[in-house]
Amino acid sequence: MDPIRKALRSALALSLILTFCLPVGGAMLGVGLGFGVAAVWAVGIVLMVVGFYGCPVAWVGYGNKRSLYRLVQAVEEENIYTVRELASQLGLSEKEVRNRIDTCFNKRYLVGYKREADGLVLNENRALREREHSAVCPSCGAKFDYKAGEDPRCPYCGTRVER
Repeated sequence: MDPIRKALRSALALSLILTFCLPVGGAMLGVGLGFGVAAVWAVGIVLMVVGFYGCPVAWVGYGNKRSLYRLVQAVEEENIYTVRELASQLGLSEKEVRNRIDTCFNKRYLVGYKREADGLVLNENRALREREHSAVCPSCGAKFDYKAGEDPRCPYCGTRVER
């Protein structure tokens, strides 16, 4: 759950910063105009515009991430794995749950799971085994195996074997 928590924290921080831009920009605009300092009121205008347009967008993004967090929490902590159960638990349609699961997979918020039909299962696949090669030592005649990428040395006498 760490990736979704990290994304949620950063979305909240951005939302709060953009929320404070609007009133701070308004204050700077007033002070800049009152004292006739063009740089202050120019920065004030920029902060007001950024806050006015960025604040709603950031909070909507935070809300979307929050709903994804709730889905990941239902899967990882409450052990709910089917789309039907998730839809019932989260109060969403099954189509919306499928879309959110896809989003969680694309953003790597649900790691260690895979989709199977209309549910999630643990991904118990293991990495394919590294390719092994066989060799015969030219010095002592011992037969041994080594993995690709390793230095092929005889485990008995230490002689390096040509590939």
